[in-house]
Amino acid sequence: MDLVEKSENVPENAPEACPGTDSDQAGKAASCQGCPNQAICASAKPQGPDPDLVPIANRMSGVKHKILVLSGKGGVGKSTVSAQLSYALAANEDTQVGLMDVDICGPSIPKIMGLEGESVHRSQSGWSPVFVEDNLAVMSVGFLLPSNSSAVIWRGAKKNGLIKQFLKDVEWGDLDFLVVDTPPGTSDEHLSLAQYLKLTDTVDGAVVVTTPQEVALMDVRKEINFCKKVGMNIIGVVENMSGYVCPKCDKCSQIFAPSSGGAQKMADEMGVPFLGSIPIDPRIGKACDEGKSFIEVRQTCNIPWHVCTGTASPARCSIARAPSPACVWTLQHSASVCVSHAPWCTCTCFAHCPMLTPQEVPTSPATAAYRRVTERIIASCSPA
Repeated sequence: MDLVEKSENVPENAPEACPGTDSDQAGKAASCQGCPNQAICASAKPQGPDPDLVPIANRMSGVKHKILVLSGKGGVGKSTVSAQLSYALAANEDTQVGLMDVDICGPSIPKIMGLEGESVHRSQSGWSPVFVEDNLAVMSVGFLLPSNSSAVIWRGAKKNGLIKQFLKDVEWGDLDFLVVDTPPGTSDEHLSLAQYLKLTDTVDGAVVVTTPQEVALMDVRKEINFCKKVGMNIIGVVENMSGYVCPKCDKCSQIFAPSSGGAQKMADEMGVPFLGSIPIDPRIGKACDEGKSFIEVRQTCNIPWHVCTGTASPARCSIARAPSPACVWTLQHSASVCVSHAPWCTCTCFAHCPMLTPQEVPTSPATAAYRRVTERIIASCSPA
């Protein structure tokens, strides 16, 4: 049996026949006898509609597509998926993307996006988000904290108040996509988002992230049921950390064994789309720690070395461990070569090196997976 929060105007500890706090019979009906809230309900003034709902709807009217990244389980990579999805969407320079971090107690988006130490500018028209690129804006509670180690010790009401501010006060402008990174669970933050965004009529839905093992899938099933209960569309399920692909032999090893069939089987059983699997790649973690886009880095750096066509070897190369400026320029401006990692042979100038033959750069499994997932998410979004 699901434990579902009662209507907002019915206290959790109220009897089953509670008329609701906004009823004329609140605190007076026969069913109110013995209720611990009876005196409060009898004396409370009726509440009108939330005055912030209209400003939220107005601010969000400029956002075409809203995507929530959810999971019932912590540690499955929601923030990483949110960040890399945002980078992938923003790869098209004509697409305006926003990333909103509502993981209030554990905001990791500033670190992942390379925005540590940035602050939010406030003006009469609202809060200005922090820009990673011209078409990628970010807002996080991390920008409001005095330091990275500051703890956020808030109750639900204050968390909900900040989420409301992010929706109604941030100057997002006209966006094609707003990606919302959420904390794990199905409680205050999720209920607030579902309530506020429902009013905008353009919520495309939720991307649910999991890992293959059953201990994660157990909680993700609850998240899917939460979405169904609140009427939120489920764009699909992403299985993160789905095996480790060796960069040398391409053999896949299951680090987190899918003992119950994994995310695809769960998605099939629950009648929701499966968007794809993203394998473990240590360079994803490295990119996040350095605040870089993994997808962009991997487009030009996927092979361990270049093949020498003559008798030269890295040991004989004049600057084997230090690419020249010309080589670095080649790396930055060509998607077909890779000379960015020591100690392979780079010679003095790659563009004129007779000893080396450039190879086409294969796409890493993780990069290809992120691209596929992004394409399927874009395809699933309702036309605007």
